[in-house]
Amino acid sequence: MPGPGYDKIGQSERSNAEDVLSTWALTRYLFADPENQSWVRRFETNISVRLDSPHAVAVNSGTSALVTALAGLGIGTGDEVIVPGYTYVASIGAIAHLGATPILAEINGTLTLDPADVAARITSRTKAIVAVHMLGAPCDLDALRTIADDNSLALVEDAAQSFGGSYKGRSLGTVGDAGAFSFNPYKVITTGEGGVALFSRYRDYYAGYAFQDQGWPPGRELGNEPDGYKPTFGLNLRMPELSAAIGCAQLDKLDEVLHEVRDARDRLLEALEVPATAHLRPSNDAAGDTGNVVVITFDEQAHAQRTATKLGSKTLDDSGRHFYANMIQLGDRAQRGALPRTDDLLERSIALSVGVSDGHLGSGYGIHPNSTNDEINAIAAEFANAVATSATISGSYA
Repeated sequence: MPGPGYDKIGQSERSNAEDVLSTWALTRYLFADPENQSWVRRFETNISVRLDSPHAVAVNSGTSALVTALAGLGIGTGDEVIVPGYTYVASIGAIAHLGATPILAEINGTLTLDPADVAARITSRTKAIVAVHMLGAPCDLDALRTIADDNSLALVEDAAQSFGGSYKGRSLGTVGDAGAFSFNPYKVITTGEGGVALFSRYRDYYAGYAFQDQGWPPGRELGNEPDGYKPTFGLNLRMPELSAAIGCAQLDKLDEVLHEVRDARDRLLEALEVPATAHLRPSNDAAGDTGNVVVITFDEQAHAQRTATKLGSKTLDDSGRHFYANMIQLGDRAQRGALPRTDDLLERSIALSVGVSDGHLGSGYGIHPNSTNDEINAIAAEFANAVATSATISGSYA
């Protein structure tokens, strides 16, 4: 099972899709009144209400959501944008595609951006910070918001892996100036492919909307440009009606999805024996974590890697293009050692799947939301055995 929402696809998604097919209005602009008739507009409105965000733009992918968010904030050629070295390649690629320069920063024990390192990397060219809520866990948004405000920077939340999560009572994606979500099959809920960009200010929303629709403003009504807006060519990043129709059905199931995932995570944590030579990843807000994975960080790199091997898994430094050193697009910057703390933490960390089972993410081993207690206990026992048989014995490993 890729993600917990994907497992919930059923009759309501089918009914919504059949409604689209009954009219063959496959894009919002085939309607006479798209702002009131289309599924895409309905999806945007429902997400705005659900997350308490004033402005939402539905697009065709999480990557498009990131590009739309950054473009709406005016990020472009000559700008620098700080982004963690542990993220998905799209977070960095979105910056580069706008002509800006991604500046890689360290993570801390939460596996999210280290605010102190962010502050140290700010220059006169820095225009934004991208806070990635990695593996469903919230960043330290208080610290990052303060740094952004003190330096007149935009704060963007990459919440691709954390839809429905929160930070101190506020929905992830709404604390920053803009937020971005992904709804591919490996995310909390899915539209098949798709994403949404959120904006806190109408000016940025207007610019972001225009960017994803070839320069057309919201509603395609010209003449209402906000102060400071400069017309843009934009791209075609629009979400299709079928995706939005499925998304509306999935959004109705979000509470159920989050409850089941978090319940499974809690049952796994109760059964799991974390050794004295390791610890659970700390959290900036445990209540706001979506619960998609459980991360254990070992004291010793070799212990973590041998444990992962015995489980048929891997440490997080081997999680595909989620680790900067695996991103060949970065060229010389994709060298281990550029972010030593990030390297060290990921080399010592193992992720157990709960809601998202994805080997490329490093969470190919674990449980799922429908796991029985017996199944969870068996996984916990297997983990304990792998830890024990990989432990140091007289200076060597078992």
